[in-house]
Amino acid sequence: MDLRTGLFAAILASTAAAASAVGPEPEYVARDYVGDGVFSPGIEGPAVGPDGHLYLVSFQRDGTIGRVRAQADGSGKAELFVALPDGSTGNGIRFAPDGRMYVADYSGHNILRIDAQGRIDVFAHEPRMHQPNDIARAPDGRLYASDPDWKHGTGQLWRIDPDGSTHLLEAGMGTTNGVEVSPDGQHLYVNESVQRNLWAYDLDGQGRISGKRLLMNFPDHGLDGMRADVDGNLHIARYGAGTVAVVSPEGRLLREVRLKGAKPTNVAFGGDDGRTVYVTLQDRGAVEVFRSARPGRETGR
Repeated sequence: MDLRTGLFAAILASTAAAASAVGPEPEYVARDYVGDGVFSPGIEGPAVGPDGHLYLVSFQRDGTIGRVRAQADGSGKAELFVALPDGSTGNGIRFAPDGRMYVADYSGHNILRIDAQGRIDVFAHEPRMHQPNDIARAPDGRLYASDPDWKHGTGQLWRIDPDGSTHLLEAGMGTTNGVEVSPDGQHLYVNESVQRNLWAYDLDGQGRISGKRLLMNFPDHGLDGMRADVDGNLHIARYGAGTVAVVSPEGRLLREVRLKGAKPTNVAFGGDDGRTVYVTLQDRGAVEVFRSARPGRETGR
């Protein structure tokens, strides 16, 4: 072995040893994924598509949906996926098993449906909605939408069936925001941003709610989007607190994950093993990411 070959081999061995020493990424430690200002302050609605890419609204400006591709260095590169029709502004996003995307269009009072080629149609329209805000997809294919009236501090809760029909489940609530379904499809969770309440309902086979109960009330800051892991633990964006709260299905605070930004708006699970949590930050126009101990309910392995 000549000197250069030996030196090269030593460098490779040193690099491998260093990589081994670093080990896997630590859990519940946030880092940047997409940097400041790539998205507008309307950044929201993260969801991982069947292609493994992250989709979210307000790439560079409101009224758009961006796509973020993972890079070899662990960062994400954002690009425009589609511009929404005039008069439409996206918020929550969910994907169906067939790969089509469903988007809460709060200014158009719609649920939009978008295919992989970016073709858009109106899946549901409901003029009685203040603004469909966040959406959750149940295992049976039904969608549930929060519907806040920010001006008056009130809100509503809706169900959207697979045929596109809309059904008002409850009116006269607080400012409904984050909405999620349990992994077994038997419970619905809704939070109220201003009132800082987290509510739970029972769901029957027709998507009807009953047994409303208060799981938790937070003493300060706001509540925004939330998603469940495979154990039913809710990961809740704590707007103004700069954290993601992890709350058990029984209403026990398990932990709070500290973020760099102060105003998280929503979360999504993804990654190869479903344990990567993406967090949208309004004050940064950025995306942070951390590793969870358990995969998300829709990405569970």
